[in-house]
Amino acid sequence: MKLHFFGADQCVTGSCHCLEVNGKRILIDCGLQQGRDEVDNSSLPFHAGNIDYVLVTHAHIDHTGRIPMLVKQGFRGRILTTRLTAQLMDIMLQDSAHIQESDAEYKNRKNLRAGRPVVEPLYTVEDALQVKEFITTCEYGETVDLCEGVQVECIDAGHLLGSASMKLTVTENGETRTIVFSGDIGNVDQPIIRDPQFFHQADFVVMESTYGNRNHTEVWSYTDELAQIIDETLGNGGNVVIPSFAVGRTQELLYFIRQIKDENLVKSVPNFNVYVDSPLSKAATTIFCGDLRGYLDEAALELVQDGTHMFNFTNLRMTETVDESKNLNLDPSPKVIISASGMCDAGRIRHHLKHNLWRRENTILFVGYQAKNTLGRALFDGAKRVRLFGEDIQVNAHIKSLAGISGHADVDGLIRWLQYFSPKPRLVFVQHGEAQVCEQFAERLRTQLHYAAEAPYSGSSYDLLNGAWAHLHPPVLVPVRRGKQKPSPAMARLKAALQRLTDLVEKSQGRANKDLARLADRIQELCDKWEK
Repeated sequence: MKLHFFGADQCVTGSCHCLEVNGKRILIDCGLQQGRDEVDNSSLPFHAGNIDYVLVTHAHIDHTGRIPMLVKQGFRGRILTTRLTAQLMDIMLQDSAHIQESDAEYKNRKNLRAGRPVVEPLYTVEDALQVKEFITTCEYGETVDLCEGVQVECIDAGHLLGSASMKLTVTENGETRTIVFSGDIGNVDQPIIRDPQFFHQADFVVMESTYGNRNHTEVWSYTDELAQIIDETLGNGGNVVIPSFAVGRTQELLYFIRQIKDENLVKSVPNFNVYVDSPLSKAATTIFCGDLRGYLDEAALELVQDGTHMFNFTNLRMTETVDESKNLNLDPSPKVIISASGMCDAGRIRHHLKHNLWRRENTILFVGYQAKNTLGRALFDGAKRVRLFGEDIQVNAHIKSLAGISGHADVDGLIRWLQYFSPKPRLVFVQHGEAQVCEQFAERLRTQLHYAAEAPYSGSSYDLLNGAWAHLHPPVLVPVRRGKQKPSPAMARLKAALQRLTDLVEKSQGRANKDLARLADRIQELCDKWEK
């Protein structure tokens, strides 16, 4: 009986763990590595055909994004998840597959011109559609006999519609162990979904630590703050442009805006238009409007029972086609535009930013975390000029954020979730956090709260029967997919231009001071522009 660590260990994305018991191999999540965590997603650290089961905690791509590749490479087992996760996972994996195909097509256009070999997408839409053939679903609180000696129970993790923490009760050679996988633990007092539920007993716990070193900012009212931003911006004749993740966050925003309209909190343009410009958001919102029995919080459940549509309000429009999206930027009337992606690195939001950033009457409103090295982070940090579609765009719009909105529990929430276990687990495995955060959270559990806690690296294996590490992988850096890059021809040209400029400066000694000052100003302007 062993637990293998294959992903999101000492990093935030790519969740993947494997329980080996009674000759069966059970994956818990199989996600894509993303952003700064990205490694070679094209290979799996195991043979796909040797996996018997996959348990999915929730639909986000960093927990599910390699499942189509698993199927493509020979997986023929059973995938178990909650009913709502199965529905959301279907549309999200198709969207991810479309991105994989588009990225491969773009790379191949360049490769063909350069005489390089063509590349294949990680998986196709057809691969993503095949995933449905292997899925079975369960409800919260139901005990599922997965295979000989393995029972699974899910409870609401409160992170996303359908998200789950999972308890596995495992028996091998007459000995039983219980292992709880937290999934992503949700924040409290969020709209639509319930607060996280709790397990009370486990021998071992594998838990996330995304916010394992900090707490969220306390917010007095999301609705009032959002209404004030909309009221002021629309009253000045501007647009409110909101970069938002298509699944989860967009639906929360629609929930808030329905409340704002019901309470008439926007006085300047009471019947303002709201456009959701994302096909994936439209598909996800349709699921959020379906059969949600057993998944809603009390406030949302009361709305449904009273016949109220959680996301239905006057002048809400879902755009789907490219032409519909383009027309939004030809319409001069004040409006709210919600579009993906949430960090502005892809999707239609980039076109809306191009057309709205330069206008002083507009507001760009961030409602989620902005990772380093993204366009969203640059704007959030105060960039005065950005480059979009080959154009330099002056940032004149107001840049604002709704503080405290997060789908993840903060450090107090993580500790509260863990303290429901009595007695304390034999060992807590800390994962799904940046390396420094994993170590800090594990250290706090050990020294302040007196838990046995460790933050292993990917490649480690733990013997659950003997209570000892079968293999503890050393703390080494995972090789990044891009590898060592050769200097590009453009960089060679840039260095040649720098040498020419250096020679020009040396030759300028003795020229008029006003000419030297003008040249210095031009160089400084160029440097200021490129540093932004």
